[in-house]
Order: sequence, then C-alpha cells, then structure tokens
Amino acid sequence: MGSLRGTGVALVTPFDEHQNVDYDGLGRLVDHVSVAGCEYLVVQGTTGESATMSQEEKSKVLDFVAEKNAGKLPIVYGIGGNNTHAVVETIKSTDLSKVDALLSVSPYYNKPSQDGILRHYVAVADASPVPVVLYNVPGRTGSMMSADTILKLAEHSNICGVKDASSNYDHLVTLAKRKPKDFDLISGDDLFTPTLIALGGVGAISVLANALPEQMKGMVDAALGNDPARLRQEIFAMSDINPLMYEESNPVGVKALLDIIGICGSEVRLPLVKASEDLKERIKAAYSEMKA
Repeated sequence: MGSLRGTGVALVTPFDEHQNVDYDGLGRLVDHVSVAGCEYLVVQGTTGESATMSQEEKSKVLDFVAEKNAGKLPIVYGIGGNNTHAVVETIKSTDLSKVDALLSVSPYYNKPSQDGILRHYVAVADASPVPVVLYNVPGRTGSMMSADTILKLAEHSNICGVKDASSNYDHLVTLAKRKPKDFDLISGDDLFTPTLIALGGVGAISVLANALPEQMKGMVDAALGNDPARLRQEIFAMSDINPLMYEESNPVGVKALLDIIGICGSEVRLPLVKASEDLKERIKAAYSEMKA
C-alpha cells in the first residue's frame, strides 16, 4: 500500500429516527466527500460511533461503503479494542478483501503499560492481512502511546503509520525526527494538521471533512504544497466552527452540521445525545459566517 497522503475522511454513521443505519444518508455522504476530492475513506473509526455498533452492523456498513465507492478511493477500516484476543479474532473473521489498511485504536480502559501496548499491536499486525495504522488518542483511551513505543512498532513490516491525536508537539517532533522514511504520520486533530505536516506528516484523518470536505482538503493541500496564503485562509475560515464539533463530544457536532447542510440527520446513539439547541444554533451561525 502506498502512503495515506492527503485528506482521509473519518466517516460518520448516519442513523434514522429509529436508530437504524441510514444507508441513503451514508450514500450521500460518500458522494459528498468523494466529489470534493478527498483521498481516502475511513470506515468505523471513533467518528463512526464504532463503540455502539454491532459487528453485523459494522460489516454491513463496510460492504455498503465499498460498493458505493466502487474502488475509487482507498478504504481504511477500524478494528480495535481493549481485548487483544477479541481484536485478533475479529480481524481473522472479517472479510478485508476490499480494505486497504486497518486503523486500530490503542487499548483503552485497561490502562496497559507501554510493553502491553506494544505486544497488543504486534499481535494485531501479525494477524492482519492488510497494513495497520496505529491510533494514538490519549483523550479517549486514558493512556498515551510513547514515541519510543510507536517507533519500535514502526519497525514491524505490517505497520505503516500512526494517526496521532495527542497534539503533543514535543512527542510529534521526536516521532518525526526518528521515524522510518516510509512510516506515515497522520494528524488526528484537524487544525493541528499543518503543524504536523511541517514536521513531515502526510495529512489528516478528519472529522470536519465529513461536512466541509473542500475546505479541509484545501487546508491539507495548502500545507503539503507550501502555500501559506491559502493555508491561512482555510484555517481562519474553519477556526470558529472547529471547536464546536467537540463541545458535546464527537460526532455530535459534525452530525449537527451535516443535518444543517442536508447530507444526513443528526441522530446519535446513547450514551451520546443530539446537539443541544444552543450548540446547533451556534454551529448554524458559524457555518453561515463561513459562507458569507
């Protein structure tokens, strides 16, 4: 697999009012981000509410996206968890023939040691028929993958990169300085992406790109293409709306925005709840300001 360069979209999973997967909405979403030129699709990551999806639902969503995509864009699929044996068994029992890479989150809740994290990922990478992207997101997992751990895992022949959402500058400098040349550094924090690209990162797996694919791709392309004027323009345009995406947890904010622009509804699954009226009004105002 080549580098995951550019803008990947961490696809939401649309639901209808009965909490079933809304495949019509999902189809519109795939069209929306594909037409904008985003480089790859990420199915069933955190933004896809994988924590509240059954394995059957996840497989059906993957099949639907693969069919809708028809091979046009690479697909990265999320398989992760805090039970190493269960993750390995899920990988072995899942049809990954239309998947280009796995995105696997660092084990959460258990709070493993760095050695435990390393051994977990070795087991995952050994079992996977496709390359594995590590996912460091300490704000959700309760533990930070150290740079040393990531760099050791980068030596594994079936681990191709890391999505890092730590926004920890010193940590990322260490990774960028010492990583193998062909190991991808991918931003998991939308507006931190230009900083990571400046250090040698290849792009982002983005939340905002669900609703604002042209703007997010514009920012990533400007950073990769060393176009500071366009980069500032895109960052400033998204700076007000971006924090609203996370105020009541992801993907609550971006689903509210997708509802506003008519791609899909804003339904989420408990324990998440739909955006409050106050937040929705502020998202609507920020979006209107962007379009003014």
